Amino acid sequence: MYAISLGDDGAELRPLEPWHAEEFLAHMDRGREFITRHIPFGSTVTDTGSARDLLTSYAQKRAADSGSMHGLWLDGKLVGGLLFRVFDAATGVCEIGCWLEPAGTGKGLVTRGARVLIDWAFEERGMHRVEWYASSANTPSVNAARRLGMTREGVLRESYPYRGVRQNREVWAVLAPEWRAARTRTAHNDH
Repeated sequence: MYAISLGDDGAELRPLEPWHAEEFLAHMDRGREFITRHIPFGSTVTDTGSARDLLTSYAQKRAADSGSMHGLWLDGKLVGGLLFRVFDAATGVCEIGCWLEPAGTGKGLVTRGARVLIDWAFEERGMHRVEWYASSANTPSVNAARRLGMTREGVLRESYPYRGVRQNREVWAVLAPEWRAARTRTAHNDH
């Protein structure tokens, strides 16, 4: 398939597909405790079959144009990913999310990869709004939304029961005109 370079440090964004099941399972096994601290993502991935099932569900979403999953590789090793959990071309609204194992943290991989995917959603697909949901307790996720230039639109108080605790869920979003204006400002500042 294809890989999109995210910089000079060997970071790449690639589609994450059913044939990656063994590599995805190994990645989830390495990062499960860290990843599931704030989100249940991947908690059902316990063997190659369940890994393939999750990846297949996103391959089916891609085929239906309703979502997609993308891996973040660092020096050839899968360390996390990004997904369009929801992708509704008819309304122009999608939701992007992320996860990382500890080896992928602190390198800006989520921010760099999300910029590529948000650019694609707005410029190639004509989306109008990209949403990001995060537990208020998930500081790295909240910070990623902020770095992406998103606006915190509100907090859904105690709306998400997870691990026996009702979590506050923050809603962040960026609109196509805001994204384009920020990209234009960045381009002008780079020259």
